[in-house]
Amino acid sequence: MARLLLFGGKGGVGKTTTSASTAVWLADSGLRVLLVSSDPAHSTSDSLGVEIGPQPTPIEGVEGLFGLEMDPESKISSVLPKLGDMMNTMGSGGGMGGLGTLSMMLDPNAKQEIDEMRSEVQTSEMVIPGLDEALAFDELLRHVEDPTWDVIVFDTAPTGHTLRFLSLPELIESWSDRIIRMMRVSGGLRSMLFGRKESEAMKEELERFRRRVLHVRRVLSNEDITSFTLVTIPERMGINETLRAHQSLREYELPVPNCLVNRVTPEFDHPFLMNRRNAELVRIEELNKELDGVEIATMELLDDEVVGLEQLRAVGSRLYGEVSVLDDSLGPHAIGETLHHSVHRGMKREMHDDFERIFLHYPGIKRDELSLRSDDGILYVGLNGREREIETSVPTKASQVSAKLENDVLRLDIPL
Repeated sequence: MARLLLFGGKGGVGKTTTSASTAVWLADSGLRVLLVSSDPAHSTSDSLGVEIGPQPTPIEGVEGLFGLEMDPESKISSVLPKLGDMMNTMGSGGGMGGLGTLSMMLDPNAKQEIDEMRSEVQTSEMVIPGLDEALAFDELLRHVEDPTWDVIVFDTAPTGHTLRFLSLPELIESWSDRIIRMMRVSGGLRSMLFGRKESEAMKEELERFRRRVLHVRRVLSNEDITSFTLVTIPERMGINETLRAHQSLREYELPVPNCLVNRVTPEFDHPFLMNRRNAELVRIEELNKELDGVEIATMELLDDEVVGLEQLRAVGSRLYGEVSVLDDSLGPHAIGETLHHSVHRGMKREMHDDFERIFLHYPGIKRDELSLRSDDGILYVGLNGREREIETSVPTKASQVSAKLENDVLRLDIPL
C-alpha cells in the first residue's frame, strides 16, 4: 500500500507547485511515485510541462514518476443509478401525476408528504454535494491499495471540496432516509411510484457507495498511510481559511502534521517590503500559536513562476534538501528539511537460490481483508475485494506460495 501525501488549501496558494515538486523530488530519490490531481483546470499538466490524462502517464525526464489527472464528473453516472429518471417519472404517467382518481385513495396528509418529499428528491441527475469528490477519492484509493506504488502525491481541489467529501456518508444517509420515508408513506403504491426493483436497486447502490466512502475515510484517517499538508499564503484570508480547514480536518481525524506558508516576502532594505514582511511574520506567528502539533514551514516568494521540471526540482531542493537515493528497505524513511514526511516503499523483492521473496507493505490491514489466488500462472493479491497482479519471475500457483502477514508487511515466498 502506498504512502498518501495530500496537499490542500484555498485556490491559488501554490498547492500544485508544492505537490508537483514533492513528487519529482521523491521520484529522483528512487521511489515509484504517482502524482494525482482532481483539478479540472489541468494545472498539474501545465506545471510539469507534460500532458497527462486519466491513466497513469510516465513523466519524461523523471524516472519513476507518473502523472494522472482525474475527471470524476465523467464517472458519476457509472457509480450511482440515475435517480433523476426514476424521480421524474413520478410527475408523469407512472407517478402521482398519472394516478388520476387513484390518488383519492391516499390520505390527504400522505399525499401532501409525498408531494413534499418528491420536490426534495426530484432532480435531473443524482447530484449530492461532495459526490464528485467522493469519486475522486474512491479512484484514488484504487491506486493507494496498489502495492507497486511507493508514494502517491495528491494535489487536491480547494479544501472545501475535501470537506464536502468527508461529510458525504451522512448526506447519503439523509437521501436514503428520504427515499425510504417516501416508500413507507406510499405503501402499496410504491411500485407505481418507482417500481419495486428500481427502488431496491437505489437503496442497495446507495448503501454500497456509502460503505466505500466510509472505507476511504478510514484510510484517510490512518496516519501510517495518510499525511495532509495545508498550503497557504501569509494573507488574512489565507490564514483564516487554513485555521478553519485545520479544525475541520481534525474533527474527521485526518493527520495534519505540516503547514507550508508560500510566497513570504523576502527580506529587503526597503520600507514598503519591510512593512509587508513584518505583517506577514505576525500572521505566520499566529499560525504557530493556533495550529497545535502542526509544524509550520515557510518558503519565500520566488523571482519567477515555477513551470517545468528544472524549476520544480529547484523548489523541491528548497523544501526537502538535496536529493539522495533512499536505500532499498521498505522503510519508513524520514525526508525533508523545510517540510517533513515519513515515506516507505510499497514493495521489495529478494532473490534466493530456490525461492523469490516479495514484501508488500499493508499498514493497518487485517488478515481477513487479504486474499491470494492464481490464474494461469499469474499471482493475484486481493485487498478488500480488489485484486492486483503481482509480477513474479516464474509462473506461480497460489497453493505453493508461503504467505505471512507480520508487522504490516505481507511476505510472499515463491518457489523457483
